[in-house]
Amino acid sequence: MDTQELNNIKREEAAKKSARKGKRLMWLSRTPSYVFVGIWSLFTVFVILWVGLSSLKSNMQIFKEPWMLPTELHFENFVKAWSVMRFSNYFLNSTLVVLISVVLILVVSAPASYVLSRLKFRGRTLISMIYTAGMGIPYPLLFIPLFVIMASLKLIDNLVGLTIVYVSLSIPFTVYILTGFFSSLPSELEEAAIIDGCKDYQVFTKIMLPLASPGLITAAIFNFIGLWNEYQLALVFINSDENRTISLGLYSLANSMQYTGDWAGLFAGIVIIMVPTIILYIFLSEKMIAGITMGASK
Repeated sequence: MDTQELNNIKREEAAKKSARKGKRLMWLSRTPSYVFVGIWSLFTVFVILWVGLSSLKSNMQIFKEPWMLPTELHFENFVKAWSVMRFSNYFLNSTLVVLISVVLILVVSAPASYVLSRLKFRGRTLISMIYTAGMGIPYPLLFIPLFVIMASLKLIDNLVGLTIVYVSLSIPFTVYILTGFFSSLPSELEEAAIIDGCKDYQVFTKIMLPLASPGLITAAIFNFIGLWNEYQLALVFINSDENRTISLGLYSLANSMQYTGDWAGLFAGIVIIMVPTIILYIFLSEKMIAGITMGASK
């Protein structure tokens, strides 16, 4: 074996040793993050399980044995929260408002995002900056002007008015997300469709929109969760009990605790609120993560 071969072997061994050392250093540098995420995940799971188990206890057991498993399963807590505490009405209101809002948000934001990301025209940068700036406006600054406008339209204490507010305030964030997804799509497919005779709207509906489905799903999930848990806007624009959303219903239930002390019913109401978001994560978490990863990598 000559000197050159020995030098090559030494260089390969040194490269492997350096790679192993780099992996160890990378693992050590990421360990604090893994530990933090692990502890936070365990805490979150513990809280969800504790709330779920507490909703199946009696009020006496909640105070006497808060950390123990329920000795008897009190499913009547859910019946009471659903019927007596009118959570069925609140749940229906939130479902209608949030689902309609999410659909309208995507219907408005998807074409706007496509135009801003794929077409070149004067003022495109300015419009994009306006949408981005809209994301940074705090909701409390908009309460008074929005209330005046909605009152003039006689849409206060109205689910239609609340839907309009939700849609209008969610469009900047959604356009910001979808613009990145449409920008990442290959232009060759768009050009091929035009060569085949597709018009602009056909290119958007038949080619680009299906390709951007991960982004649409991601935007829909984020909007659904945000609007489902939204409280401030609903508090400002909804006054009557029959039009309350589920977040307002839970707040009124929590306030009534000082008079009734029905903590089991309160925990049951919290579980009812959590169920839709948990189901959403279980069935769509992979698509949401894939959509976020695709948008970030592009």
